[in-house]
Amino acid sequence: MTKMSLLNAKGRFDDVMRYLTLLKIRIALLFVFTAESAYILTVRKDASLSVALFLALSTMLASMAGGALNHYFDLDIDGKMKRTSLRPLPMKMVKNPSLVLTIALALLGLSMGISSYFLNYTVSFHLFGGVFFYIVIYTLWLKRRSWVNIIVGGLAGSFAVLAGGASATPDLCVPPALMAIVLFLWTPSHFWSFAIVHKEDYRRAGVPMLPLIVGDQKTAVYIFVNTLLLVFFSLLPALMGYLGFIYFFAALGAGAFFLYRNVQLLRDTSPAIAWLNFKASMTHLSIILMAIIFDIFLLPSK
Repeated sequence: MTKMSLLNAKGRFDDVMRYLTLLKIRIALLFVFTAESAYILTVRKDASLSVALFLALSTMLASMAGGALNHYFDLDIDGKMKRTSLRPLPMKMVKNPSLVLTIALALLGLSMGISSYFLNYTVSFHLFGGVFFYIVIYTLWLKRRSWVNIIVGGLAGSFAVLAGGASATPDLCVPPALMAIVLFLWTPSHFWSFAIVHKEDYRRAGVPMLPLIVGDQKTAVYIFVNTLLLVFFSLLPALMGYLGFIYFFAALGAGAFFLYRNVQLLRDTSPAIAWLNFKASMTHLSIILMAIIFDIFLLPSK
């Protein structure tokens, strides 16, 4: 292989990696994990491998579509923030930005086709609803206008849970509805901590995140109160008999750890402590989702 062909191959590889960056694959994997946990919570040990695979694929595609659309519509403010200024679109590393829009819509179309054909229309509705809330309600409408942006935008995660539950039955039932509330409450505690860390970035971009509106200390109070609600609702699946002691003690321990980090943030709102609180939110959600699966498959059927 000649030096020129090697350079061309590297250039094509770099192009592929740039487009993959736009798809926010790590976030997509989190949504897949969330949807699958909700599916297992609803169907329990009768889970179907084929349903789980089609749910994972359609959720992944919908989330990647949302990620690409977010990059496309946030191009102007991404260039103003230090954290996002090196993304492919602000850096003009993607020659044709409109192609990103085309790819995103194609991914969303694939997701709708797979979910409606192999699963059911209710799954498609929820997956589309997640993308709609993330892009239209959050990105295009509320993000630049109101501090409640992330509260309403948090419904995107809840739709992934509902899609998982709908894969088991199109009828809305209590277990996935409870977990949808948990995801809805988890998002503000998670993202407001992140917003404290990157407050100046949001100030430069003119995005009214909560710390810019009420200050870091009041934001820490809001996070603590919201996390109290989050922990309470996260325990309800066990308290109501849908899950057992494995989930209960895992959720209790994860919630206690998250609240401990919240208390630290109340005492010290520095970016370093806010970042620890942000990471604690990720730990909390991961433990809850894993606990659902372990509880169902390790304990006797109810």
